[in-house]
Amino acid sequence: MPVLTRLVPSPVFVEIRAGALDSLGGILADQRLSSGGRIAVAVSGGSGARLRARLEPALPVADWYRVADGTLDAAVLLADEIRRGHYDALVALGGGKIIDAAKYAAARVGLPVVSVATNLAHDGLCSPVSILDNDAGRGSYGVPSPIGIVVDLDVVAEAPKRFVAAGIGDALSNISACADWELSHAVTGEPVDGLAVAMARAAGENLLRHPGTLDDPDLLTTLAEALVLSGIAMNIAGSTRPSSGACHEISHALDVLHPKRSAQHGEQVGLGAAFACHLRGERELSGLIVQRLRSHGLPVTADQLGFTEAEFTEAVHYAPNTRPGRFTILEHLDLPVTDIRDAYADYVQAVNS
Repeated sequence: MPVLTRLVPSPVFVEIRAGALDSLGGILADQRLSSGGRIAVAVSGGSGARLRARLEPALPVADWYRVADGTLDAAVLLADEIRRGHYDALVALGGGKIIDAAKYAAARVGLPVVSVATNLAHDGLCSPVSILDNDAGRGSYGVPSPIGIVVDLDVVAEAPKRFVAAGIGDALSNISACADWELSHAVTGEPVDGLAVAMARAAGENLLRHPGTLDDPDLLTTLAEALVLSGIAMNIAGSTRPSSGACHEISHALDVLHPKRSAQHGEQVGLGAAFACHLRGERELSGLIVQRLRSHGLPVTADQLGFTEAEFTEAVHYAPNTRPGRFTILEHLDLPVTDIRDAYADYVQAVNS
């Protein structure tokens, strides 16, 4: 009987532990990624720059590049700069914007990228996608996923709690995204990758059930592992499908319609996931997600996110335009604005009951 197997794209190494940052040079050498230390390091002007002084003695031949922001222009500029050197790898040291810019830049020049996350705001640390601001607003760009992930729990613990909470919202949204994917399979016949769903949903469920607070090292470990699993699930699927459904469509719509007022990505998709579950009739699950979001200080209604009921309703109505061809509960119901407004009012009543 023949045995069929498949290769699962995943990072070559994942280091999630306290003190991992101080071992970065050794990790790169042990993994045979850069035994001589000829690496380019992309940093922000914030947390990454503050860590540069700490790391420079251990990376004496590394070249450091400051990335201004999470825009497409900044990513292209970084690619042009590192193209002039001869490096074994590009290390992205910072938050999600720096990592996304570095993934894009590394793809342009053909370098492997190592994510060294200083916060856990979203699953970009392992995903095959770069979210970058451009002249039209915000775009998603397919890129190779990082070859390695390093998360120093001591460093992450010092990040603003809002960023950690946002990462939890992003991970929780996997549960809704997977439900949307399975709905599409039932209605349209779209193929579903069971392994990708298992990984993505497990990542969300691990956070849904975790009793820890934002100060709990075990919660930080669980969150880091969940974000890595989300990235691998997207690699397996070959798309963002296991981690992006109606929840992300709503978030993208808020970004497009209100670019100067959008909140943290994880805050938006967390609310989007809770509302999408409500629309699917999964009221108990919606309530559990709301409970977990609320326990970490995340918004559970539009006003807590900084939007009016009318603005949120408009965003939900516009949301399917952000992902043409993707089928979620929003496309399935195809609700007019008045019905969305009524559904949201019903959701708010359930949240406040």
